Amino acid sequence: MSFLLPCPNCGPREVEEFRCSGEVTRRPKATPTLRELTTYIYFRDNAAGLHTEWWFHRHGCETWFLAERDTRTNEVARTWLPAASASGASEPSPSAVPEVPAT
Repeated sequence: MSFLLPCPNCGPREVEEFRCSGEVTRRPKATPTLRELTTYIYFRDNAAGLHTEWWFHRHGCETWFLAERDTRTNEVARTWLPAASASGASEPSPSAVPEVPAT
């Protein structure tokens, strides 16, 4: 299925120009248990509906950004660049974001 995805830098483009790297995950605490680490690495919510995903504009500006997309309709609610906070951590949404998107 094809749809337009608005890049925060380049504007709306065909989704074929991008690479989806999956939904935003929640980083475990400083010293996670084996179960928490396994859940973080291998499991995703994969819920039908609106959720936040990492995207990479591979045939354009080569920028990582975040998008809120409805997985049932592929409707994109919004896209944005992750902002760096004073502590150096990314804060694109209320949930924690990995330093490097999972591929």
